[in-house]
Amino acid sequence: MSTAIPFDTLAFAKELEGAGVPSGQAEAQAKALSGVLQKVEESRLHELATKGDILRLEKDIESAKVATIQWTAGMFAAQTAMIIGAVFAMLKMNQPSLQPTGYHTPPVQEMRLPAPPVPALSAPTTTTPVQPIPTPPPASLSR
Repeated sequence: MSTAIPFDTLAFAKELEGAGVPSGQAEAQAKALSGVLQKVEESRLHELATKGDILRLEKDIESAKVATIQWTAGMFAAQTAMIIGAVFAMLKMNQPSLQPTGYHTPPVQEMRLPAPPVPALSAPTTTTPVQPIPTPPPASLSR
């Protein structure tokens, strides 16, 4: 895609000859100036963006937007989780404790025997009244 700058070398050479420049030198200067102008135009064309370049850049920008939104959402979730964790930790630390801080009581082992099983209640039984145990008469106090 090369478009040349419209430059009339013959008119330029004739103008130089009219100013007193020899014709060989005027033609050489016209040819040199035409080459310089063509190189300038080519370098300018390399700097221009094509439609394909613009579409590729738009696609890159869109993917960067998506990545930025994903990163922002991830950071929001992480910060929210940290804040909730910190709140629960503070609530747990501020609960009243029955034991002094730093003191650990070992678990207590039960030392007594288990109670005997209670017999199941059945039909009423007749019981004999309990008779008092006879006590020996008191020994005399005099000897």
